[in-house]
Amino acid sequence: MTLPFTTTFRVRYAETDQMGVAYHSNYLIWCEVGRVEFLRALGFSYKQFEQEDDCHLPVVEATCRYKAPARYDDELLIETTVTALRGHIIRFAYRIRTADTLLAEAATTHVVVDRTMKKRSLPERYFAALQATMNP
Repeated sequence: MTLPFTTTFRVRYAETDQMGVAYHSNYLIWCEVGRVEFLRALGFSYKQFEQEDDCHLPVVEATCRYKAPARYDDELLIETTVTALRGHIIRFAYRIRTADTLLAEAATTHVVVDRTMKKRSLPERYFAALQATMNP
């Protein structure tokens, strides 16, 4: 996998507001798209985390710094990286951009829990795969 991992898509009309720009909350949705595809590129999915390993990753913190607006039909690139990995904590960073303009920088922090919301460690195979992306 080439790092940072990049997911590409276009801004949909439904994601824009009356001013013709992408509504601010969509950026965190796009981060989720980047994160899910990042994990898929590593060979596993959220579905696998949850159903096979009883491993859930709720977001406990999210930040987003907006630099420039995204507009309808813009092709966006979501760059996703892992910036912290400790026991039951995972932190992802995102850069949302067009080919030539940085639009936003964001981060999400996740706590690893089981279906009862009890903290647990990330299974070793996931931990190792994520850690390998931090020290390529």
